[in-house]
Amino acid sequence: MVKKLQKLSADKKKSNAQLSSTVKDSAQQIWLAGLGAFSKAQEEGGKVFEALVKEGLTIQRKTQAVAEEKITEATSRVTTMASDIGSKAQGQWDKLENIFEDRVAKALAKLGVPSARDLEALSARVDALAKGSKAAPAKAAAKAPAKKAAVKKAAPAKAAAKPAAKAPAKKAVAKKTATRAAADAATSTPSAS
Repeated sequence: MVKKLQKLSADKKKSNAQLSSTVKDSAQQIWLAGLGAFSKAQEEGGKVFEALVKEGLTIQRKTQAVAEEKITEATSRVTTMASDIGSKAQGQWDKLENIFEDRVAKALAKLGVPSARDLEALSARVDALAKGSKAAPAKAAAKAPAKKAAVKKAAPAKAAAKPAAKAPAKKAVAKKTATRAAADAATSTPSAS
């Protein structure tokens, strides 16, 4: 058994030596791989850096385009909302204005102040009456000369009969003419209606 133990211990020494040489070789290879990577990075580092800058620029441009699109979209939404709110507010102001005008009109009507419509209607009536009154004096003027002529013919006959009573005769004729004119007006008014 002693021989077996010695043999095992010799084998252990050989395996420890092999293990340590394997670890040394692996460490050496790792070190060399690191140096190779460092050398390659130095050679191609400029190229990689430029490629990364280009990618960064394209990503920045895409991001700015998306941001501008979102800003435009948000601006249009806000503009639409503002116009909607403005139109609603205008509608409310119009309603408020109408309510105010109605209440003021009612208050003025209670106080007896005529409205614009009342004044327009009155103006139209005044115009109609003015047109009618212009036609009436023309008719009266046409009737008046005929009556005056009849009075003048009758007056000289009476004046010849009584030269001293000339003034009282004229007064009597004027009274008769006025009485006839009033009677003519009274009879012609119902027939015109």
